[in-house]
Amino acid sequence: MISAWEAYKCPEAVILFVIEDITYNICDQRFHEYEIRRQRPDIHVIRHNLTQINKGGHLTEDKRLIIDGNEIAVVYFRAGYEPGHYHGEAEWEARLTVERSRAIKCPSIQYHLAGTKKVQQEITRPGILRKFLSDSDAVQVSNLFAGLYTLDISPEGDHAIQMAMENPYQYVLKPQREGGGNNLYDEEIKKVLEKIKDSPEREAYILMDRIRPPVQQNYLVRSHEPVKLVEVVSELGIFGVVLGTAKEILINRYSGHMLRTKLSSVNEGGVAAGLGALDSVFLFD
Repeated sequence: MISAWEAYKCPEAVILFVIEDITYNICDQRFHEYEIRRQRPDIHVIRHNLTQINKGGHLTEDKRLIIDGNEIAVVYFRAGYEPGHYHGEAEWEARLTVERSRAIKCPSIQYHLAGTKKVQQEITRPGILRKFLSDSDAVQVSNLFAGLYTLDISPEGDHAIQMAMENPYQYVLKPQREGGGNNLYDEEIKKVLEKIKDSPEREAYILMDRIRPPVQQNYLVRSHEPVKLVEVVSELGIFGVVLGTAKEILINRYSGHMLRTKLSSVNEGGVAAGLGALDSVFLFD
């Protein structure tokens, strides 16, 4: 975020954190804010929700974003990822104002959309990756994909529904949302598909092959629970940073990792939701 602020080239501009009306997962947000202040005391951070941005924000003729008199260099979205963050037209207008501005967005709208399930499913279609990558890179990336299937009203979508109905335990039903927390599993897939299979509502979902990570034994340390040896599965997330324009990449680098571990019997695994736990990687010599 500091690099993005520097790229904006306006020493008086500030960084905007777009936040929820009530923020429960605030600790890591404040960590970012305090670390920015520690490294660069001259950079100021302000925090506003979408409603406040609508009331206090506007664009200048040259598309600079001004909120309560502050020019915004970087917009860091910690809200705006789900429908509940948009109470009405005011919040949508605020998002549009931000997106139309010169401010550097984190994430950009392109990356935000890339996190939604339908866009991910469409990217897996044959030939799509070759629009963005070389043939060899496209092959390597496609080898990492799990099976993703459309539920559009079409013969292809009908076939995917039939697969899910016959063996729901092999799949995950995912709504058109960013991130997890809304997915459907096992017999619940059949119940939902029975209800929507003849409705356009089914197009709000995609079907994905269920990934079965290796089960191992470990200890989960959680509040108000005894520590005991249990069966768990883990998920390794690799963080990367990219900063650039449509024509030039300024920064593109690896920036760390996070390992989340949860009970093997649990479908969702969010740490903030209390279902998962932060873990560490053990490296063998």
